This record gives sequence, C-alpha cells and structure tokens, in this order.
Amino acid sequence: MIDAPATKGPLAEAVTDDAFLGGALNLLQPATGYRAGLDGVLLAAAVEARPGEQILDVGSGVGAAGLAVARRLPQVSVTLIERDPKLAALARSNIARNDLTLRVRVIEADVTRPLGDIPELAAAAETFGHALANPPYQIEGQGTSAGEPSRAAANAMPAGSLDRWLRFIAAMVRPGGTATLIHRADALGDILNTLAGRFGGAVVLPLHPREGEPASRILVRAVKGSRAPLELRPGLVLHNADHSFRPDIEAILRRGYDLPLRGGAAG
Repeated sequence: MIDAPATKGPLAEAVTDDAFLGGALNLLQPATGYRAGLDGVLLAAAVEARPGEQILDVGSGVGAAGLAVARRLPQVSVTLIERDPKLAALARSNIARNDLTLRVRVIEADVTRPLGDIPELAAAAETFGHALANPPYQIEGQGTSAGEPSRAAANAMPAGSLDRWLRFIAAMVRPGGTATLIHRADALGDILNTLAGRFGGAVVLPLHPREGEPASRILVRAVKGSRAPLELRPGLVLHNADHSFRPDIEAILRRGYDLPLRGGAAG
C-alpha cells in the first residue's frame, strides 16, 4: 500500500494506491472509511460471462469488483454504478490508470430511486447479462455506526433498501441473466426473500473464515426468471489455522483464478 500524493478537485482527500490480483489491478481508494478488499475480489471471481456480454456492478465504490471482472474477463464490458461523487471520481481515475477506458464506464446514480429518474440507466434496462453487488451489510439504526460518513454509508443502508437494490438489478438484467451477491451469512433469509419472484435457481456458497468455524459470508448467484430449486454448495474455507490464506483462495486473490459457484475454486 502506497500513500498517494494530495490532489486537487474531487480526489483531494487522502487516498492510498493498493494492488489487487497480484498487482494486475491498482486502485486508488480513501485512506480512511470503507476500503475494498477480500469480499470484492471473491465477488468478482464468481462472475462467469461470455465474450461480448455486459456486466453491471451495483454500488461499485471505487470500482474494485467491477474492475477485477474487467481484468479477469478481457472481452466483456462493465458499467459501474455509484451514488457517492467522491467514490465515483476515484472509480473513473482507476479505470483510466488501469487502461480500461474502452470497456468500463461509471454512472453516478442512486439505485434506490425509481429507474425512470435515471434516463441513462432506463435506456439500458434488460441489457446486462450479469449484475454483481456487495451491498452494505448493516441496516441503519441497528448495530454500531461506522462513524465516518462515507464508511457509514458503505456499511449500512436504510431498511428496505436491499429489496430496492434487487428490484433495480431485476430491471437491468436480461431474462436468463444472473445476479451475484456477497453478504453476511445471517442475511441469507432476507436475500432469498428479495430474490423470490424475480430470480430463481439460487446457488449459495458459504464462506468460512477457518475450518470448523461458522460461515461469516455467503456468495449467492441466481438466474432471472428461473424456477430451478435452491442449491446449497459445500462451504469454502478461506484461511489456514495460522490466518494465512489457503492455496485456492491465494490463487483467486493473487493470480485472478475463477470461483465458479457451480463448484469450488478453479483456474
């Protein structure tokens, strides 16, 4: 991690320059507040797409997950959606500095607003093959506030917002397209409830910090319009007993390996 020099304009606050995917992707992000990391890279690794498909990263922040998808899958296009102007500005800078301007764009928008209020997105409804999201993990008013405003916004959402996020994703993804989310393990019930009637054929992959410990995160992938039953995959353990990453997870984080939700990690 390298402290980036102070800049003028929307990037004036202190940022760091962080390497992802073993240095194949370098991202500026705020030095304080919410910071992208493991969850975004695992989410990106779970996206499977054919050449030419369009991918939507909802609530992208500085673009970690969407840009990791673009780096892993060189023949897809990615749209990042972020409502915070400062994070959107960093995302644009990250697109340019990683030479991805031909395949990645940013749209500043609040996805909890009616789609008709965002003409640029309304015009692209049902054109995306895949959508990915790392929604805030907490509900406002529950638990401990993150304190710093941008971190609080990234960590907590108003009650009912998850349903609005899924409604937006359903409007943007084509029939037969997929949605992939990463969230807290104890949010599985809420996620399945919000997917119901919009997406089916959900595949759930529990993510365990260490062997023998309860899952702390889940990856969920579902298909728009599918009536297939839920599939619960065997859990994936992230760390060894000494807290180092297991080899298959290290391969995802450092070498850009895939994490297909139909099975375990694979190259």
